[in-house]
Amino acid sequence: MLSPDFALKFQSPAQQPVNPIFRTLFPRLTSKTPTALALGGLLLSGPIVGLAAEKNHHSEKTYDLPAGEARTGAAIYQKMCADCHGDRGQGVKDEYDEPLHGNRSLQSLVKRIARTMPDDNVGACVGDDASKVAAYIYDSFYSPKAQARLNPPEFDLSRLTFSQYRTSVADLVGRFRPGFDRALGAQHGLKAHYSGLQLEKPADPAATTEAKPVDKPVAKKGDDKKKNRPKVQFDRVDSEVDFHFAATSPDPEKMEPEEFSVRWEGSVIAEETGTYEFIVKSENGVRLAVNDMKNLLVDAWVSSGPDVREEKRTVFLLGGRAYPISLEFFKFKDKTASIELLWKTPHGVVEKVPSQFLSPERLRETMIVKTTFPADDRSVGYERGTGVSKEWDAATTDAAIEVAEHVDAHLDELAGTKSGAPDRVDKLKQFARKFAEAAFRRPLSDDAYHHFIEHQFEVAKTPEIAVKRAVLYTLKSPRFLYPEIPKEGKPDGYDIAERLALSLWDSIPDTTLLRAAAEGKLQTHDQIVAQTNRMMADARTKAKMHGFFHYWLELERAEGIQKDPKSFPEFDAQVLADLRTSLFLFLDQVVWSDKSDYRELLQANYLLLNERLAKLYDKSVSGEGFQRVEFDPNRRSGVVTHPYLLAAFASSKQTSPIHRGVFLTRTIVGMTLKPPPMAVAFEDAKFDSHLTMREKITELTKNTNCMGCHGTINPLGFSLENYDAIGRWRTQDNHKPVNAVTDFSTDEGDKIHLTGARDLVKFAAETPSGHRAFIHLLFQYTVKQEVNVYGPDELENLRQSFTSSGFNIRKLLSDIAITAAMRGTPEPEAKVAQESKPSTAPKPL
Repeated sequence: MLSPDFALKFQSPAQQPVNPIFRTLFPRLTSKTPTALALGGLLLSGPIVGLAAEKNHHSEKTYDLPAGEARTGAAIYQKMCADCHGDRGQGVKDEYDEPLHGNRSLQSLVKRIARTMPDDNVGACVGDDASKVAAYIYDSFYSPKAQARLNPPEFDLSRLTFSQYRTSVADLVGRFRPGFDRALGAQHGLKAHYSGLQLEKPADPAATTEAKPVDKPVAKKGDDKKKNRPKVQFDRVDSEVDFHFAATSPDPEKMEPEEFSVRWEGSVIAEETGTYEFIVKSENGVRLAVNDMKNLLVDAWVSSGPDVREEKRTVFLLGGRAYPISLEFFKFKDKTASIELLWKTPHGVVEKVPSQFLSPERLRETMIVKTTFPADDRSVGYERGTGVSKEWDAATTDAAIEVAEHVDAHLDELAGTKSGAPDRVDKLKQFARKFAEAAFRRPLSDDAYHHFIEHQFEVAKTPEIAVKRAVLYTLKSPRFLYPEIPKEGKPDGYDIAERLALSLWDSIPDTTLLRAAAEGKLQTHDQIVAQTNRMMADARTKAKMHGFFHYWLELERAEGIQKDPKSFPEFDAQVLADLRTSLFLFLDQVVWSDKSDYRELLQANYLLLNERLAKLYDKSVSGEGFQRVEFDPNRRSGVVTHPYLLAAFASSKQTSPIHRGVFLTRTIVGMTLKPPPMAVAFEDAKFDSHLTMREKITELTKNTNCMGCHGTINPLGFSLENYDAIGRWRTQDNHKPVNAVTDFSTDEGDKIHLTGARDLVKFAAETPSGHRAFIHLLFQYTVKQEVNVYGPDELENLRQSFTSSGFNIRKLLSDIAITAAMRGTPEPEAKVAQESKPSTAPKPL
C-alpha cells in the first residue's frame, strides 16, 4: 500500500481534491464518495460488492453453536458473523462497514466462507456449516433478488448532464439547417479554387513582320495592363494544405507568380470532444473560419511579409461530427508564397491536419453552447445528472439565452422565412412549435402549444422576440432538462425514441426516430432493434464509445504522462500522442469489425504502429500511417499490454506492479477493492539497490494485514513485469532476470498459474466476473443508471446474451440501449407482435 506522497506522483491535477492514496489506486472515487468507502479497510470481493476480506486477528475465538435441527444457517450467522457484519448484513462501524450484497454465486460464497471466515478463527466454519450460513446470507440479504426485495431499487431522478445538454442543443438547432446531419462521402481532402492572372503568350517567331497595322486603343489615365488580362481559374481537391510555392505560382506554365489566390473549402472532422488549436503558417494574406463561417477564427488578410508568421486560435468542438471550414489565401507582389494548415487535437500534438479528417463536402454550422456549467456528479464513478444547484440553474438560464440569441441571429435560415413576407408570422410559429417538439421529444398538446408558443406571440412586441421567448421557455422547461422523469405504464414509441437517443448519442431523437414513433414503428422488439442498428452506424455512437473506453481503461492517468528523460530519452509528447492514436485505432478496429469480439480486445497479439512507434518497440514499418504489426503471442495481449496503458500505470522511471495490479483486479478480472485503511510509503532509496521491483513490492507488502489484498493485487501486477515503464518488452530488471511467474487465487478459491500476460488475459477473457465488470461499467456509462434498477436478473441476462453472441460488443451495446428503452428485457410477446399493429395514440405534452 502506498503513501500519499508517492500517490501524488501518479495523479492528474483534476484528481487532486480526492485523498491522494485513494485517488491513485481508485481513480473512479471522487470527493463525494461515501465515507464508508473512503475509510474502510482494503477489501477483495466478487463483482460489484462482496464479502469482507480477512482482518488477520491473531487470537482464536470459540463459538457456542446449537446442535441438531437448531443448527440453522441463521443461528450460525448470529453466533459467528453478526458481530462484524450486522444482524442483517448491513455492516458494523469500525468492523466491516460494507454491507453484504453482491453477485457471487451461492457456491462461491460457500467456498469463500470456508476459506476465510470467521477471520478470528479461520476454519471454524466449514463443510455443512459453511453451506448453511452461505445459503442464509445469500437468500436473506446478499443476492440481487434479496436486495431487490429488501431495498427496491429506484431510478435516479436525472437531468441532462452537461455533455448531454451540449449535444442535444447542437442537434436541436442543427435540425433546422438543411443537410446538417447528412453523411459525408468517402473522398478526403479539401476542395480548392485557384485563381490568378494568366501569363501573356510569348511572341511567335514564325509570325511575319508584314502584319497589317491595327488601330491601337487610346491609353487612358489609370489603365492597368494587368486588369485586362484574363484570369486562370481551376478547381481540384487537395489532400492537405501544405504548399511552398516560393517565387513561382501553383501553375507556372499558365499563372503569374506575382498575384494569385486560393480558397480551400469543405469540412473538418472531430473524432473527440475538446478544444482544438488551429494553426496557419504563411508570409502572405490568410483568413480561416471553422464552424462559424460569419466569424473568422484567424484574420491575417494583411500580408506582413517577407517572414513566415504563425497564427494560432482555439475552438471547442464536439466529437463524432464534421464542421465547415474555409481557408483563404492570396499573394500580391510578395517575393515568396507558402501556406500550411496545422492543428493540435485535445490529446495530440501539432501536426498537419491529416487528409482523413478533411472532406471536400461542406456541411452546415453546429451550434455549440459556450456557457460554463458546474461539474456533474461522479460520486458513484460515472458521470450523471443528479446534482441540482443554484449554479447549475443559472448555467441553464445563461445557456438558454445563448441559444435564443443564436436562433435570433440565424432566424430566417432556421425558420425558412423572409423579412416582410406575408406568411412570416405563421412560419415563425410553426418553427417555434417544431423546436419545442424536438426539444421535448414528442408532440405538443393544445394546452402546451398555447403556453409555450401562442402566448409568447400574444405578449411579445415583435414576432422575433416571441421566438426568443419560446426558445427560452422551452430550454428552461423540465420537459427538456429532465427527459428521464419516471412515467407509469408501458413506454410508448416516443419514450423509446427518447431513451435510445440518450443511450447511444447522449442527444435527442433524430427525425427518422421520431417519425418511427409517430407511425407506431417502435412497438415490437424487431422494430426497436432495426432502429438501434441504424443508430449504431452513426458517428455519434462511435464518439460515445470513445468516451466509454476513456472511462473503462482509466485513461485520465495517461494524460500528460512524463517519463524520466535520462531513462527514456525517446519518449516525448509525439510518442505519447502516437500511442493514444494507436490504442484508439485498435479499439475501433475491434469494436466495429463484424465479430466485434470482446476477447480480441484482451487477446490480440498485434499493435497498430507507425514508423516512429515501430522503431521504439523493436519493429519495422515502411510507409506512412499506422499499420498492423504482429508480435509473439506471449509478448502482446490486447489492451492489457498496450504500451499506452502500461506507461500510464507506471512511474516516471520504473514499473508499478501495485498500480497495474489494482487496475487488473478491478477492471479486467472483475474483483472489487476497497481503499486501504493505512498507507505504507514506497521509498525506493530505503530498499537494497540490487533488488528488482518485484522484490521491493514483495518486501513492502509482506505484512499480514497487507497480504489480505496484495495476495491478489501483487500476482496480477507481477504478471506484467516483462514490460518496462513505457511498455517495452524486457527480460531483465536491475540486471536480474524478470520473474513474471506467479499464482493467482480466484473468487472461487481456485489457483491459477500465471506465466505472464498471456495466461492472465486468457483467464480474464473467460471468467464471468470479468464479463460482468465490463457489462456493468458499459451500462453505467451508457444509461447513467444502475443496472439493478431494471431488475435483479438484468445483469445476468445481459451476460448470458453477451456470451451467446460470441462476446459481440456491438450486440451488447444494442442490448443495453434496448433494455434502457424498454425499462428491462422485453417480454416474449413483444418480440412476436405484429409490426402492422397500430401504436397507441401518442401522448402529447
